[in-house]
Amino acid sequence: MAGPAGTVEVVPLDALDSADLAAWHSLRNANPALDSPYFHPEFAHAVHESGTPVDVVVERDGSGVRALLAGHRLGSVFRPVGWPGADFQGPITRGDESVDALRLVRATGMRGMEFDHLLESPGFEPWIESRRDSPYVDVSGGLDAYVARASKSGKDNMGQARRKARKAEAAHGPLRFDAECTDAAVLDEVIALKRGQYAATGARDYFAAPGRIALVHRLLETRVDGFAGVLSTVHVGPRLLAGHFGIRSGGVLHWWFPVYDPEFASFAPGWILLRELTVAAPELGVARIDLGRGDDEYKRRAKTGEAIVCQGFVTDSRTALATRRVRSALADLARSSSLPRKLRRVARRRG
Repeated sequence: MAGPAGTVEVVPLDALDSADLAAWHSLRNANPALDSPYFHPEFAHAVHESGTPVDVVVERDGSGVRALLAGHRLGSVFRPVGWPGADFQGPITRGDESVDALRLVRATGMRGMEFDHLLESPGFEPWIESRRDSPYVDVSGGLDAYVARASKSGKDNMGQARRKARKAEAAHGPLRFDAECTDAAVLDEVIALKRGQYAATGARDYFAAPGRIALVHRLLETRVDGFAGVLSTVHVGPRLLAGHFGIRSGGVLHWWFPVYDPEFASFAPGWILLRELTVAAPELGVARIDLGRGDDEYKRRAKTGEAIVCQGFVTDSRTALATRRVRSALADLARSSSLPRKLRRVARRRG
């Protein structure tokens, strides 16, 4: 597709040539807003190789590649790469340069593009329906530096985590922290705990869909260009107290699948794990932990700041927009505290 801004084409991820991949790295490295590991091409490769085909919309002008937008054709809608597990989304562009979002989406042949964790991206403004906070923790300098910049609740919870760790050791045996575990069996244990948590809370089970367990295992094995899957664990004696699987790129670690054994809930295991990671951050080369969008109380307490992520739908179809508005209104109604708990649980699964 040619136009005033040059050409736009859709290329299967595994058909991108070396020049396009080099442009992806170059554009991302030059744009500080894209430092999340979700924007690294290795994340897209892991998703693609785990069974969910990834296409890349590539826009070129006289200077070469000016924008890339990776995603999936799911039904009649184009969705960002990693959907629905990608906590940051958006085009790979030259700094603050605007793109024609509708033009990029039209190139896919889909009726529209849905997004739910889009960074503020010039050119997408007309399609944004809502914005939400995505908290992060500045861990540069380690625990002492964090405590100096944290809120009172953050300081208090980190102190409590130290005391609870001592109690857990006294009751169950020595505490052992592994910042970068590579044991696939331990990852399976973390996944099993996470699926149990989903079932207990009524949340949608991310790992029920085919390929997603394979995805996190593939990511655990990935160590390319500063990108890696990261499994961190805390044991007391022989038992897994808490674990977390995430992804990192450079100095940014994304907090993706945290979980703890509910038998140890009284020891504040999630805070113990977060404290251990904060202590280890300088040695690991991690300066920021992105906690992801959400209203969880621990995120509110732990955060030192937040990014903004946007929700919306890019389309020129009035029918699609009308259908979306009806679905959104029903979802808002289902989330109402005045409705029965069963309906609220359905809303959480769809949210």
